[in-house]
Order: sequence, then C-alpha cells, then structure tokens
Amino acid sequence: MNKLSHTNTEGKANMVDVGHKPNQLRTAKAEGFIRLNAETIHLIRENQMKKGDVLTIAEIAGIQGAKRTSELIPLCHPIQLTKVDVKASLENNGVRINCLARCIGQTGVEMEALNGVSVGLLTIYDMCKAVDKEMVITEIKLIEKSKEDIHF
Repeated sequence: MNKLSHTNTEGKANMVDVGHKPNQLRTAKAEGFIRLNAETIHLIRENQMKKGDVLTIAEIAGIQGAKRTSELIPLCHPIQLTKVDVKASLENNGVRINCLARCIGQTGVEMEALNGVSVGLLTIYDMCKAVDKEMVITEIKLIEKSKEDIHF
C-alpha cells in the first residue's frame, strides 16, 4: 500500500513540502450532479426561482469555491490559479456541474476542481431548497488530472 502523503512519521497531519518540485502546467477536471424533481427543473429552465438565475449563480459560486480551496481544506497549498471554468448543465433529472481548474505550479489542482463542483452544487441546493425537499447531491468525482513540463 502507498504511504499517505499528508502524515508525518508519527502519523500526524502534515502539509507536504512541494518546494523541491518543478513548476508545471497542471490541469484537473471534476464533475458532480444534483438530482431535482420535475417542478424544480421547470422553474430553473424558465428562470422562475425566487433567488434568481440558478445556473449562472452556481457557475460563479463554483469559481469562487475553487479560488478559496486552501482556506477550506486544511492541508491544501494556496496556489495561483490561471483558469477556472465552471459549467452547469440542466438535464432531465437534475443539474450536472463540470469544473476545469488550471495553474502553473508545484502541486496539483484536483482539490480546486472538486471544490468548484461542490460549491456550485451546494449553491443550487441553497437556491432550490424552498421548492424541493428531496434534492440529492451525488457523483462528485475527479474526471482527470494532468501535468506537463514547461518548456521555455
């Protein structure tokens, strides 16, 4: 079994030192889904939710969530994001959120992508909770991550 990277020799929480790693172009994509009832989907489609445009606000919230990941997840490094793209798509039984996060740095951006999806989905939940008591957030997952050497 692989050793956990965020624990020290005593098994205590430890922020990994990435100072020795080279800067690389790092990208991560994540997605998640919130299941909604038919009436909620209709209200979103017709932009009739009292709190406003659910899909646009969820996308903006997802961007904010990705940018604030290191403030929320204790052992995440603060990184300089170069791109965050969040898309909320209405489907026949809910909303799917996809998030792409990118940086040039020494550590990955998968937590930022996952946090962008999570905050976007929680925003939909918040905006729809008055009309839908059976919402379920599900399928939050990392789709891919990559790193590329930078050549000057």
